[in-house]
Amino acid sequence: MELTSRQHQIIDIVRENQPITSENIAQALHVSRSALRNDLSLLTMMGYLEAKTNVGYFYCEKNITTELKKLLKGITVEKVMAVPVVLDEKVSVYDGIVTMFLEDVGTLFVVNDGYLSGVISRKDFLKSVIGSDDAQKTPLGMVMTRMPKIIVTYPMENVVNAAGKMIINEVDSLPVVEKVMIEGEEKYQILGRISKTTVTKLFVELVSGTLGGLQ
Repeated sequence: MELTSRQHQIIDIVRENQPITSENIAQALHVSRSALRNDLSLLTMMGYLEAKTNVGYFYCEKNITTELKKLLKGITVEKVMAVPVVLDEKVSVYDGIVTMFLEDVGTLFVVNDGYLSGVISRKDFLKSVIGSDDAQKTPLGMVMTRMPKIIVTYPMENVVNAAGKMIINEVDSLPVVEKVMIEGEEKYQILGRISKTTVTKLFVELVSGTLGGLQ
């Protein structure tokens, strides 16, 4: 995953002024702290920076070991994706909520005629039921996030790229899809899902395994 110009600037600022707080980094770049939240999260996740509570950010001289980098480059979404929880957009909000808790997931993927048409999260469900008593009558299609606002990933995409998409777009899960052409229209067939939890577990397993092999 290629770093942006601002992310390179952040690394340079931290390297020259470590330890440095996010507030001071924001001041140096003339932006708000909230504008840097995703960049700092991504750089920390990728190992370029280290964050210490009540101290600030440090630059990691050896951000990720060479062996771990090689492993990550070879891992595609297809290798770590999980089974998606999919419902038709005609299903009621009530049944969607029940399914979410029974399956213990934070995101449901919604289809129309078998192809991806929307995504719905816990937050979406919460918004839909506040002040409403029609959860059993309202279809998922009325409250979901629709295409083209849905962020997707692909089976052969690098897992680090997928993780970056989740952080940048502030979502917890992505549908893994395959593009298909139906009567001249591009649609997405859902193959799986990948979440922040999936990526976190992967990184922990890789780091533990790599460090164990080096000791």
